[in-house]
Amino acid sequence: MATPSNDKAPWQQNGSSAETDERGEEPVWTGLLPAVAPAPPRDDAGDGPGRPDPAASPAGGARTAPPAEAAGDDDARRRATLRREALADEPRFPRLQQVFLAVVLPLALLAAAVRAVATPVFLWVEYHRPGFPADSYGFSTEERMIFGSYGLDYVLNWAPAGYLGGLEDADGAQLFLTTEVGHMTDVKIVLQSALAVVAVLAVLAVVSALYLRARAPGAASGALFFGSWLTVVLLVLLAVAAVLAWEQFFALFHSLFFAEGSWTFRASDTLIRLYPTTFWTDAAITVGGLALLGALAVMAATWPTAFRRHRALDRVRRRQELKRRLAGR
Repeated sequence: MATPSNDKAPWQQNGSSAETDERGEEPVWTGLLPAVAPAPPRDDAGDGPGRPDPAASPAGGARTAPPAEAAGDDDARRRATLRREALADEPRFPRLQQVFLAVVLPLALLAAAVRAVATPVFLWVEYHRPGFPADSYGFSTEERMIFGSYGLDYVLNWAPAGYLGGLEDADGAQLFLTTEVGHMTDVKIVLQSALAVVAVLAVLAVVSALYLRARAPGAASGALFFGSWLTVVLLVLLAVAAVLAWEQFFALFHSLFFAEGSWTFRASDTLIRLYPTTFWTDAAITVGGLALLGALAVMAATWPTAFRRHRALDRVRRRQELKRRLAGR
């Protein structure tokens, strides 16, 4: 089939701008997908060898021309059937699905970045990197790794409060106070709930993207491209807020998810000794950097080049041609 001369996506085309196919047929555009209307069947001898002539008599007598009204009714019914099938083949709520994909992408990238930071690898890098503040109350780097790993594991597993509350230091004293264990339990609930919700949304987004890719080629990539830009803008705004007022930003973030007074501790408490302010600033920078890399990767993969737009349009035309052949038209 002839390749369209413009570089617009299928849903940006209209009936007046669509070209005819190689048989001279005018595509019928219905919403997001073009339904190529077949040429009416010819009743002359040029239909091909071996094809019986419905107007000829069984004995090879004179040909009788079919009534003009009957031929017109058959042609109208075929066109009506074709239009109904084209409408049935369009995706349901395409714009809503595109908005859903664009909104879910920043959440998925941030959640993936947070999960990547909440690992023993990041903990080891932080405790061993030059410039990380030492514990003025006596924890060595090895002890920090052991006790810090317990805290990290606790917020990611389903262990009871005794997982942290039962830990003791070298002198036999309780390592984490009850208030500290309570805050870590709150962190566990918020973190695991958020990751679970985003995981469900991500699965739905993948299903929606595959659905749009099959029914409206190019629609999913356009939504993801917009979502990648949305992620970049969101990260820039968060970075500006954090740089201008980190303490206020940190306090506002905690006040959104935790009760007042449940997340403030003394400098001598174990949580502050294991996870000082430097740890959280480094974690925030790493999360933002990973999310930004993910957004740039999605942006590069979905950049609306002319080649990708033509390829999407070709997939639409091949899909319609296959439907027509399977229907015997």
